[in-house]
Amino acid sequence: MRAVALGGGHGLQATLAALRRITPAVTAVVTVADDGGSSGRLRRELGMLPPGDLRQALAALAAEDDGGQLWAQVFQHRFAGNGALAGHAVGNLVLAGLLDVLGDPVAVLDHACALLGVRGRVLPMSTSPLEMEADVLGLDSDPDAVRTIRGQVAIASTPGRVKEVRLSAVGTEIPKACPEAVQAVLDADLVLLGPGSWFTSVLPHLLVPELHEALVRTAARRVVVLNLVPQPGETAGFSPEQHLDVLSQHAPRLRFDAVLADADSVPTPDRLRAAAQGLGARTVLEQVAMPTLPGRHDPQALAASLRAALERRSDRWR
Repeated sequence: MRAVALGGGHGLQATLAALRRITPAVTAVVTVADDGGSSGRLRRELGMLPPGDLRQALAALAAEDDGGQLWAQVFQHRFAGNGALAGHAVGNLVLAGLLDVLGDPVAVLDHACALLGVRGRVLPMSTSPLEMEADVLGLDSDPDAVRTIRGQVAIASTPGRVKEVRLSAVGTEIPKACPEAVQAVLDADLVLLGPGSWFTSVLPHLLVPELHEALVRTAARRVVVLNLVPQPGETAGFSPEQHLDVLSQHAPRLRFDAVLADADSVPTPDRLRAAAQGLGARTVLEQVAMPTLPGRHDPQALAASLRAALERRSDRWR
């Protein structure tokens, strides 16, 4: 089974960790709008794709043998201290060096996959760094006043309420999709969207026209995986069904087969079912949170729930 997961950061890591328990043919399609931390510094200094979320996806799919896990640990290692390397992750620098030599970000990621023993693939949603801006409410004395916030980090940390996000490529208004990512979605048997930072990691994939169209056209089963808790800033106070409402607002033609959520994170299941039905989807409610780490998905439980959703077992569909 060919599976494609779209997202970024820790949410995408959880999805990839679950998918690799189901199939070795996993492709990660990763957001490339990050402008903070080590990724932001390399992006500004070298003009490259922000490597952080790509690095994390590589580490999540690294081979489970000693060699793959050692390289994953090295890629994730971050330099301390106060020097020029302070704060940089080793993997970010390796990706920057490979790009300097090879020039092609897709080739860079394929070589990195070989280094870490990844059996699937990691791809950027666009081969150009993307700029993000959002309309945000609640930043002025007038609660209905809308302000425009620019930059992924600023949007993710805003104390206001995000209403809508937009993407643009540097030097042009329309972001262009990575062709290999588009083809992966079209060829997939299963496509997963979420979990993750809803406005800055999940929804951006819907704002790249060619990728959006591929998501609409693909014959794959499409599944939304909801977050366990609202994210401060981006989705503070959001109910599970509001996440789906925002998704529908940004991609009104997109339909899904299933919406998967943690049973304990859904206070009003009937409202979630109604919102899911509006997307053409059925609702799967399971225990998928890590008992010892609230707010994080348990990859093993998530994999079991995905298998159940794909099998359409009547006792698991509600």
